[in-house]
Amino acid sequence: MRFLNEQPTYDLTYNDVFMAPNRSSVGSRMNVDLTSTDALHTPTPIVVANMTAVSGRRMAETVARRGGIAILPQDIPAPFVARSISRVKAADTRFDTPVKVDPTTTVGEAVGLLQKRAHGVGIVLEDDRPVGLVSPSEAEGVDRFAQVHEVMSTDLTVVSPDLSADDVFNTLSDHHQKVAVAVDDQGRLVGIMTSRGALRSEIYQPAVDPSGHLMVGTAIGINGDVAGRARAALDAGSDVLVMDTAHGHQDQMIKAIRIAHRVRGEFAEETGRRVPIVAGNIVTRRGTLDLLDAGADTVKVGVGPGAMCTTRMQTGVGRPQFSAVLECAEAAAEVNGSIWADGGVRYPRDVALALAGGAGSVMIGSWFAGTHESTGEMITDHDGRRYKESFGMASARAVRHRTRQRSAFERARAALFEEGISHSRMYLDPDRPGVEDLLDFITSGVRSSCTYAGAANLAEFHEKAVIGVQSPSGYEEGRPLSSSWS
Repeated sequence: MRFLNEQPTYDLTYNDVFMAPNRSSVGSRMNVDLTSTDALHTPTPIVVANMTAVSGRRMAETVARRGGIAILPQDIPAPFVARSISRVKAADTRFDTPVKVDPTTTVGEAVGLLQKRAHGVGIVLEDDRPVGLVSPSEAEGVDRFAQVHEVMSTDLTVVSPDLSADDVFNTLSDHHQKVAVAVDDQGRLVGIMTSRGALRSEIYQPAVDPSGHLMVGTAIGINGDVAGRARAALDAGSDVLVMDTAHGHQDQMIKAIRIAHRVRGEFAEETGRRVPIVAGNIVTRRGTLDLLDAGADTVKVGVGPGAMCTTRMQTGVGRPQFSAVLECAEAAAEVNGSIWADGGVRYPRDVALALAGGAGSVMIGSWFAGTHESTGEMITDHDGRRYKESFGMASARAVRHRTRQRSAFERARAALFEEGISHSRMYLDPDRPGVEDLLDFITSGVRSSCTYAGAANLAEFHEKAVIGVQSPSGYEEGRPLSSSWS
């Protein structure tokens, strides 16, 4: 990457910069390879942040089908993490896992569950075999205490799990149905696929482990039983260990990385599987090199740019994210390491700029909080708009949850020192209510950015990108108008 003009002496964030177009021989955005340039090499360079209000099993399997990876939060008990990983690994790599109900489930309960999936469809099962389908249209105007067998549709489009996406799409079109239900040879449910899901399965490649199962990562704190948590995550099948704390450039982090590195080595000797270690957060060259030297493969970059983070306003600590990414990516490349750009992205352009600056993948948190697949409960405000609550991982709310096993006094004392928002409404975008909708939005933008740069992959993108510095009015000029200016 180079600057269009002289690089300024002050630090920059994403709003401060733009990308100039190059002469390009890349004929189509679909010819661009978006494989990440970090230690994971996922087909899509997107990582879901390990935030309690964002990342869980539903999010993990949905994002992995589209080539990215989600990181389960560190404050989830190890047995629950193991169960979540097991369920992600058991999920089909092509067909979605639907909401499952039995015939005696009440309509009210079923409708509540349907909001956890963007496709809004529940499959009614008897002995793990589909017998019906329920959606909001079947439930409309029905007593909430009625049972789903009374309202379910039994007109199912059943397909083989080996059917191509093109054939699934055509079958749904021919039958004028919303979803295809895939069953195995014994008639047991495998999953479902919508017409849009069929299109996406041709565009995206799933992120899978060496055994062909969907990928998922686990965050590990740097205090307490680091070795035990790391080993439990590895035994459960985690595909990456994320050593996570707000201030990553500290001795305790170095110690924790070394412990995880040792455990990872023992696990690799026993299983032949080497799991990458990601550590952070940092924003400097020295921090990058120290964490990589301790045994991390990838370093997480970002202090204070997140939507839920108040660190900069409370402490004055942090750094504008684009400059942090530039410096840390350059340092990591010198020792064959890589970075994740963590935080500060609000538009597809920000993701593209982070990748142009050298990030191997981009971590997204709050942007994904307002989706069907995030872990929060769906809430409707007085205007009928749907939202979910999000909160920072250093907020008083998160600290209370993380310290729930301590004494009341210790919990109260810890809650005094918060750096994050405890309650924030993340409204669902009516046009993009699901995380897959946002991934379409992001990846289409990044693909186009690569074609403007003349890059066929992300390594070329970083090499060829030309970045300019703009004024605030220059940034505003690029924003679309929802209505006329007169």
